[in-house]
Amino acid sequence: MIILPTAYMGGASYFAKLMSEDYEIEQMETFEKQTFRNRCLIRDPKGTLVRLSVPVGKVEHKQLTRDIRISYQANWQHQHWIAIESAYRHKPYFLYFADYLRPHYERQYTWLLDLNDALTETIVALLHRERPTMVVGTETAMLREVRRTQDWNGQTWTDRHPWQTEISILDKLFDD
Repeated sequence: MIILPTAYMGGASYFAKLMSEDYEIEQMETFEKQTFRNRCLIRDPKGTLVRLSVPVGKVEHKQLTRDIRISYQANWQHQHWIAIESAYRHKPYFLYFADYLRPHYERQYTWLLDLNDALTETIVALLHRERPTMVVGTETAMLREVRRTQDWNGQTWTDRHPWQTEISILDKLFDD
């Protein structure tokens, strides 16, 4: 079993570890600022790296990751979704998988760990080609059927830009 830090839509190498071994997400570590715990990189069609950062409340010295609150002073969820949509809307599977991810940008999570865990669970299910369940009000709803594949090579824009493991897994998910 491996223990990994939480990550906001981590890179391909992060998800490769999650899918290859039993894992636990560390919640008792001291939160480190300016890490992929609350940030991710996406690449737009022109090759420009776009950094998305989940704003967090004031972080005290040696504050545990599980105690990090998300700040909603700015409309970051809308900004992140627009950035994701503009970067990937022309990719083959964006319209198919967007329905699974968008609800995470419409719900206000209190804790960073809860947001990251929810996104990670959804992405792992999509990579395993399982149907994630979504809670809608008090009912659980299944969305579209997901096709199955074991392909793990390639990355969006590889014909123009080299592979980068720190790029969010969304690059792989939408271009699979």
